[in-house]
Amino acid sequence: MKRETLFLKAVIILMAIPILAICIFVVPPLSSFVAEIIPQWAFLQYFFGIAMYISAIAYFTALYQSLKLLGYIDKNIAFSELSVKALKNIKYCAITITVLYVMCLPIILHMAQVDDAPGLGGIGMIITFSSIVIAVFAAVLQKLLQNAIDIKTENDLTV
Repeated sequence: MKRETLFLKAVIILMAIPILAICIFVVPPLSSFVAEIIPQWAFLQYFFGIAMYISAIAYFTALYQSLKLLGYIDKNIAFSELSVKALKNIKYCAITITVLYVMCLPIILHMAQVDDAPGLGGIGMIITFSSIVIAVFAAVLQKLLQNAIDIKTENDLTV
């Protein structure tokens, strides 16, 4: 099992690299582009930039919680309250990303319309819907894991 979790840890670390690059190289020009296309509401560039960075922080937090969850699997304590807490944190991070992208989606769609880049709007929607799916999946896993822990505790008390 160590090999599989090591592979998943490497994949999680590799998932962080493109988002870090996007935060450094893409978000600042996009934020200034918001001020260019909507000059009467130039303050939205700050809202957009802050929302993107907060969603990146939530993303990195979810990745960290995933690494912790894989560590619990390595230590054979996957069926513990620590795992439930990690899944709960992943769920909250996904909800945070969803809310932030829903708030920024009108800006993203306006940027896509002005720049004639329909893919930009599609990317915003894909991120929003995938975050919703991750939040629901984490909630289901959290509930299943909590039920398994409750059954295990009940069986331990019976014996």
